[in-house]
Amino acid sequence: MAYKILIVDDEEDILEMLKSYFELTGYLVYTADCGGAALEKISAAPDIILLDINLPDMDGLTLCQKIRSHINAPILFLTAKVTEQDRINGLLLGGDDYITKPFSLEELHARVVAHLRREGRSKGTGKIRVAGELLIEYDTRKVYWGEAEILLTKTEFDILEILSLHKGRIYDKESIYEKLWGFDKEGSSSIITEHIRRIRTKLGQYCKTDIIETVWGVGYRWII
Repeated sequence: MAYKILIVDDEEDILEMLKSYFELTGYLVYTADCGGAALEKISAAPDIILLDINLPDMDGLTLCQKIRSHINAPILFLTAKVTEQDRINGLLLGGDDYITKPFSLEELHARVVAHLRREGRSKGTGKIRVAGELLIEYDTRKVYWGEAEILLTKTEFDILEILSLHKGRIYDKESIYEKLWGFDKEGSSSIITEHIRRIRTKLGQYCKTDIIETVWGVGYRWII
């Protein structure tokens, strides 16, 4: 079955170029030239989304946040220029990657394939009860405390998955960053600290003991 890709860009030339390219490489392509149209297209449940930052009716970061309330598909931002703070903001709002215009179609495709492969590896691992009331379903990418679902962003769940599947193993920020975004990804591993803070806050609403331990000067580990 072909992967479904949603491409959101207000530049008609880029939209047509990407549509033609991904159709030729075997994808089922949906397109939108504004945020409103993109929100309508997510009912198709795309496997991955290419999202331009600058749109006529809403900025890409706002749109990303809206999309994240519906689906967990990887979101790759397309942007003409981006600062480190822009990257941090985008990742915190649920984005997964950035690629800067102008870009190589081959590089973009390689990024898409890498994210889809990573999504595939995260499925089919069953579910485990980590401790008492805490339950992680790796196939559905959901976390529960008793009957209550703990809502995590895609990146937050990815980090939780890395740590929880390797109880007791210490991961430094750089290792986690590389597992999420690769060796060549531009940006700062300091974003991992903020993601882990958010995971702790969400888990802490139910569990009073820190499940993710900080090993000072080394990294983080899952302890239960």
